Amino acid sequence: MSFIVSEELAFRIPVELDFDSADPYAVRFTFDLPGDTPVTWAFSRELLLDGLSRPAGEGDIHVAPVSGAHLSDVFVSLQVGAEQALFRVGAAPIVAFLDRTDRLVPLGQEQVCGTLDAELDRILANARQAG
Repeated sequence: MSFIVSEELAFRIPVELDFDSADPYAVRFTFDLPGDTPVTWAFSRELLLDGLSRPAGEGDIHVAPVSGAHLSDVFVSLQVGAEQALFRVGAAPIVAFLDRTDRLVPLGQEQVCGTLDAELDRILANARQAG
């Protein structure tokens, strides 16, 4: 990815994209800025997908195509308080990453709620046995 400092200045930085099928709604970007501790941002997989074709996101994270004419690059904007960081990344690696996540857990077939319900049932059963 490129970290955009100004219209004239940008730095390429390594970014690791991660997906855990145990948390299928989220994707994680870990930014490894030189001389600093890596920083991880987690956000919606659907937000990343939507941002490939149109501006998407509210609050601290926004994803938008650089050009509406064709799929080439994407802007990722992250904000904490008054501080904002803008990144530019090719759409192809994002599409490939999302394709891999979709093979692990297809969009629309996430089962987090079932897992949470099962875990809650287990906790309540243990509490009843202890009490």
